[in-house]
Amino acid sequence: MSKEFDKLLSEAYDLCEDGNFSDALKLYDLVLKKDPQNISALIDKGVTLQNLGKIKQSIKYYDKVLYLDPKNIRALVNKGASLHTNKKYHDAIRCYDSALKIDKKCAMALAYKGLSLGELGNLTDALKHFKKALSIEHDYDLASISKNVVTELLRSIKKQKSKIQ
Repeated sequence: MSKEFDKLLSEAYDLCEDGNFSDALKLYDLVLKKDPQNISALIDKGVTLQNLGKIKQSIKYYDKVLYLDPKNIRALVNKGASLHTNKKYHDAIRCYDSALKIDKKCAMALAYKGLSLGELGNLTDALKHFKKALSIEHDYDLASISKNVVTELLRSIKKQKSKIQ
């Protein structure tokens, strides 16, 4: 049965890659009908719903995973990303912190936490998180681009302050 599930999950992933989210959701539902606790299907359905902008629904799927497996880093990071999308930055940071307690070298959790910190105006801490993510995963585009943006923002702020004084 797991080979059948793996095949369906692979097909669903390919459909998502092609932007065919509604057909992917049908395949995830097929898997979940036969195995309601299939962690991969629950997470991937959550991601697909998130891609469709159905943030509250996606969070419900991540919560189902976290009920079954409270230390699931993928669910924690994805839930954080959904909360971030809904501008619940403090809640998102709690998810990233939970992921980082499990794996302090989770570059994605570090970078995403940096994004939420940046949204809260804490640019210095955001920069630290982007740099730490890059020290773990040197070619992580999101962390690299974000680090550059924050660095420029901090320079601009410093320049403005020096003009005022």
